Amino acid sequence: MEKINNITWHQSTVTKKDRQLLNGHKSCVLWFTGLSGSGKSTLANAVDYQLYKQGFRSYVLDGDNIRHGLNKDLRFGNYDRKENIRRIGEVAKLFVDSGQIVSSAFISPFRKDRDVVRSMFDDQEFIEIFLNCPIQVCEDRDPKGLYKKARQGEIPDFTGITSPYEIPDHPEIIIETNATTIEESIHQIFAYLKGKKIL
Repeated sequence: MEKINNITWHQSTVTKKDRQLLNGHKSCVLWFTGLSGSGKSTLANAVDYQLYKQGFRSYVLDGDNIRHGLNKDLRFGNYDRKENIRRIGEVAKLFVDSGQIVSSAFISPFRKDRDVVRSMFDDQEFIEIFLNCPIQVCEDRDPKGLYKKARQGEIPDFTGITSPYEIPDHPEIIIETNATTIEESIHQIFAYLKGKKIL
């Protein structure tokens, strides 16, 4: 990517710490990663709703929704996937800087791309949540009919079928979504956030 000269980062008068103090909690990104059908969007929205009910400032960045706007120019090849995650990382960083808890629901199949995003954040601000669900269960759910299309050759480079998914090495949270209820999963995430004094 070509470097653009003659630009300087403008430091805000109101700092991230100021915004966190106003909100009454720290800010972070909850980075939900896993195969299609593992429950990323469902769980991210469920967690967001509980945060909202309890008065915390939060927002959800969903993979499909982002591709309707910010990333609508990207396809699904390796470069496009990499750029997709880079842009989301930058957007998530802005949300964290604004003092909010942002949930990011993206397959984000490659470790290197997730590690690049992690490097954008301060310590304990990037919380990788691996939704560990067997591909057969994800395929049986197939909420969007994508696995069926991939098996029929209609979707090239489909993660888990014709494109790899690289399991996180050291995620902060692992949730077995084929054996854990949404309520139990929410409890697990909130317990982590409270344990780290984010909430």
